[in-house]
Amino acid sequence: MSNLLVEIGNTALKAAWSEKMTLGKTFRYQGEKYMDFILSLTQREKPVVMVVSSVYPLSDSDVQLLRAECTRLEILDRNHKEALVGHGLPAYLSYDRAASILAARYLFRGKACTIVDFGTTLSIDFTDQEGLYTGGNISLGFRTRFKALSRYSRSLPLVEIPANPAVTGLSEQSSIESGVVSGIIFEMEGYLNLHPENIVVFTGGDANYFAKRMKSSIFVICNLVLMGLALMADEYVRKIES
Repeated sequence: MSNLLVEIGNTALKAAWSEKMTLGKTFRYQGEKYMDFILSLTQREKPVVMVVSSVYPLSDSDVQLLRAECTRLEILDRNHKEALVGHGLPAYLSYDRAASILAARYLFRGKACTIVDFGTTLSIDFTDQEGLYTGGNISLGFRTRFKALSRYSRSLPLVEIPANPAVTGLSEQSSIESGVVSGIIFEMEGYLNLHPENIVVFTGGDANYFAKRMKSSIFVICNLVLMGLALMADEYVRKIES
């Protein structure tokens, strides 16, 4: 497949090869040597377009290394906001959110969408029927909430993700489990009730966990960000070919 997509997030790197909007095998890496990992993917095959979305600004030296590995390199970080403006999105959006919005526009043309990304942070974004961005919010992610309770309340333990949380806690641990899980569910129900006509898309590591606990119909697309990056890469390929 001709294009390489890389998403550098807060806790992990995800990557995939793509041909137009078709994604190949997805790779995941957690560690500090993310550049070595990216270069390991290009040893056997050089991509036509490489799109790298990063929550951290990439150094000039890293950019030069990546540029040598492909025909065209597109860096998407806080220092490279041009692509957002070109797609009618505000410059303050992070690129994972922007990519999710672009993918939802593509998949659900003519439909207003509510897009929820369950990651380190919990982001909620809205688009109208024309695909125009109408705003969004950022909150604490699922695991981040457990960590925050333990860190900022010295008497509370760090609790793992519960498989089947009770509706109401009957111990300290179950109270934390129920409080965090129910809190996010109530939060989601509130957002979905704001625009009940919208298509609802959940993405991110905990998307399935919460989708099965919601009363509304939910589309779960775990690789929504990579799909958005694939869409951008395909646009660049068509520009090169035209």
